[in-house]
Amino acid sequence: MATALKNLSITHLKMGKTAKKYTVGIVCADWNPDITHAMRDAAIDFLKSQGLKSTQILVHPVPGTFELPLAAQLLAQQKKVDAVIAIGCVIQGETRHFDFICAACAQGITEVGLKFNKPVIFGVLTTNNLKQAKERAGGKHGNKGIEAAETVLRMLLLKDNLTEK
Repeated sequence: MATALKNLSITHLKMGKTAKKYTVGIVCADWNPDITHAMRDAAIDFLKSQGLKSTQILVHPVPGTFELPLAAQLLAQQKKVDAVIAIGCVIQGETRHFDFICAACAQGITEVGLKFNKPVIFGVLTTNNLKQAKERAGGKHGNKGIEAAETVLRMLLLKDNLTEK
């Protein structure tokens, strides 16, 4: 396992004044709220630490992870939104429901980013159990919300560097 011995939420990113030009949308599943809300809050805190103001961070709840792609699309289609972070958590159960939700969500989020040519970040935990989810939502493996927030900023910088002005 890649994260077995690592806290991957350590970052050295310093956005400075560049952050002032971005608006980031966050869609967050309310299913497994102890996990998803911890990730959402960590993402918001990280974005603010990089210079974004509360008015530049648009947060919208959705019922569950399956609803994330549509919510991400609704945000991505807004001209004022530069990028979207989709936050959710699907924990393996006894049925194949896990597989269908994870696959649909991943595919849908990918399609939204490509359709709107904007970073749409997959901040969705897909774990075998609640313990693993907790370890990745502020536990020993850090907080994947921070990683999603750093990823969105790095992708915005990349897009700026590669897009002709």
